[in-house]
Amino acid sequence: MSAKRLRTILVIAGMPGAGKSLASDAARELGLPVLVSGDVIREEARKRGLQPNKANLGRLMLGLRREEGMSTVARRLIPLIEKTGKVFVVYEGARNVEEVEELRKNYRVLTIAIHAAPETRFHRLLKRLRSDRPRNKPDFRERDQRELRVGVGKVIALADRMVENEESKHELRRRMKRLLKKTIQEKWSESSLKPRLTIPKTRKKSPKR
Repeated sequence: MSAKRLRTILVIAGMPGAGKSLASDAARELGLPVLVSGDVIREEARKRGLQPNKANLGRLMLGLRREEGMSTVARRLIPLIEKTGKVFVVYEGARNVEEVEELRKNYRVLTIAIHAAPETRFHRLLKRLRSDRPRNKPDFRERDQRELRVGVGKVIALADRMVENEESKHELRRRMKRLLKKTIQEKWSESSLKPRLTIPKTRKKSPKR
């Protein structure tokens, strides 16, 4: 098996406000490189001289996929994935199955969906200090519909793993780390190679006396 095929892409998907960024933070804490789809879109906006606001980014996202195909973001990610030199790489923010299939042409892929109820997601997004946060409920619903039109719903529905995020940030980090550790060990058991990634051990709390 080629070195490229040994690389595993851990794809994190979810609706806005579900907790994708927090899940990625958990991956970073384990030493995994994280590439974000939104950064690809924002970088393209910068190149085109566009303000990185919600409207511009939304139109640009749809326009790129219309002009270059639904897998355009994944294709732009491949050189960045190779540049990491790592065996396990996290891709946060896949929005359609075409992106996932594009990655599968080159790598092993496991998809992880982060799920939270719409009301939970709405209140989380309101707390963000980003230019693309919703102004109100209709604005939030319109953004959801835009994401669904691109195809994120199908990625979530077909995900290999699902992580619920209705509790604390600490709980999501704990669940993600447990899932990632298990996944990495499983993937390495499929090959005869030893992992280059050392997973930090979780320290057990001493029982109270």
